[in-house]
Amino acid sequence: MNRATAVTRSFGAAADTITLDETARHRRRVSMRSDNGMEFLLDLPEARLLQHGDGLVLDDGSVVEVRAAPELLYEVRGRDARHLVALAWQLGNRHLPAQIMQDRILIRRDRVICDMLTGLGATVTEVAEPFSPEGGAYHGHAQGHHHHHD
Repeated sequence: MNRATAVTRSFGAAADTITLDETARHRRRVSMRSDNGMEFLLDLPEARLLQHGDGLVLDDGSVVEVRAAPELLYEVRGRDARHLVALAWQLGNRHLPAQIMQDRILIRRDRVICDMLTGLGATVTEVAEPFSPEGGAYHGHAQGHHHHHD
């Protein structure tokens, strides 16, 4: 079985593609099957979030291109930039994965969170888009989450 041991952003034509949601794109070592049925072992030195457009370099030199699958999400918009920052703080305080952009935030659908956000004046819309949340404060470190909430 072919192994993918490296990730690249620079490659020519891909031998195949693999379409994965955000959870399936955060891996280190797992058996995978490409969109056209090619089986290979993802075997990276450490876990990482594979991004849309990444290339998984196989032992034989071929590349499988990663595609981010659309997911059922909420798009969160504020009245202005300051309001959006306040909404982002509320989401972060709840440790929710969020993809933060200039004028909106994407989060996984959760009715309770949607109600909270609309109660805070946010505009929340259901969307289906690829999801690439921000890495956490300890992303890439062996530390855990070490503070307490009242």
